[in-house]
Amino acid sequence: MTFKTKESRLLLILGSFFVANAILSEFIGVKLFSVEETLGFKKFDINLFGVPNLSFVMSAGVLTWPIIFIMTDIINEYFGVKQVRFLSILTSILIAFAFLVVWGSMHLSAADFWVHQNINGEDLNMNNAFAGIFGQGMWIIVGSIVAFIVGQLADVLIFHRIKKITGEKSLWLRATGSTVVSQLIDSFVVIFIAFYLNPQYHYSWQMVAAIGLVNYTYKFVVAILMTPILYVVHAIIDGYLGKDLARKLTEMAGRG
Repeated sequence: MTFKTKESRLLLILGSFFVANAILSEFIGVKLFSVEETLGFKKFDINLFGVPNLSFVMSAGVLTWPIIFIMTDIINEYFGVKQVRFLSILTSILIAFAFLVVWGSMHLSAADFWVHQNINGEDLNMNNAFAGIFGQGMWIIVGSIVAFIVGQLADVLIFHRIKKITGEKSLWLRATGSTVVSQLIDSFVVIFIAFYLNPQYHYSWQMVAAIGLVNYTYKFVVAILMTPILYVVHAIIDGYLGKDLARKLTEMAGRG
């Protein structure tokens, strides 16, 4: 099989960006950063549900999530629920495979000359650093994969429910509406599994609710800000496909 048609090449490109960014998100997500300080602001001091000193501390994985959800909505728009569902399941399998490969690489005997290195004037044990960065706990891995699948399935279903009501109009409503709901699910599922069910941690439901709400607030704002970019991507794809082919694909996608 070759990718000779415009629609097949488009699906390959969108699917590749979808999978690549989802896997990237899992691995860069081990780094936590302060949103306020990154933007040059003082940390917020938020108190929610009795949990004090909360601020917008996010996983670096949020850098790629806007791209993933734009790809999700675009694939949904032109190729339908089945393609997004297939890509979501495939991506989950590939994420699990990637973690399995990393687990295997952590158990390789490190070369002596590689272990101790001086980086930026600081002596580092590279083997410990490698394990610390890539060795995410099993509960966190399971939580992130489950949250990804559930969030993606919710996204595609809500997207098409809204589309059935609005028709081809209001792309912003079905895209942003499906994203903000799926992100709500994703924000709480991963924290609930990784930190509430995980016996290594002792998170109360108040902590899960507070941290999840803070995370979701950030994702909600980003989803709104990404709406114009969605229209730009949509226009580029319509120009690439041509009016007739674009309309044909969206009509077929709407039938499921």
